[in-house]
Amino acid sequence: MTMQNKRARIFGIVLVSMLLACPAASNGQTEDIKSFSPKQIQAGSEIYAQNCAPCHGPRMLSPEAFDLRTFPRDQRMRFVTSVTKGKNSMPPWGGMLSAEDIENIWAYVVAGEKP
Repeated sequence: MTMQNKRARIFGIVLVSMLLACPAASNGQTEDIKSFSPKQIQAGSEIYAQNCAPCHGPRMLSPEAFDLRTFPRDQRMRFVTSVTKGKNSMPPWGGMLSAEDIENIWAYVVAGEKP
């Protein structure tokens, strides 16, 4: 085996190892729209419009708040914690929204706003 072949083989082994070690790739933590029912997404849209849109904007984009369209889909618990306990200038919503409400908002955020 030539030195070039050895390097290519080692590179391939390292690459596969890295992909297997990635949480989103190895255990499906990255959520997509298929993870939620249309009913959940619709409910999340309505809750978002009433409670979140005043700051985050009607299409999840506001110059004064975090752009929710870019929220990492593999960080659901970070989202839940931020909504429940608050973050930076965002107040905590845990006393006003149920766990189901927050999950529905997450479904809406993951689904994305349709133009």
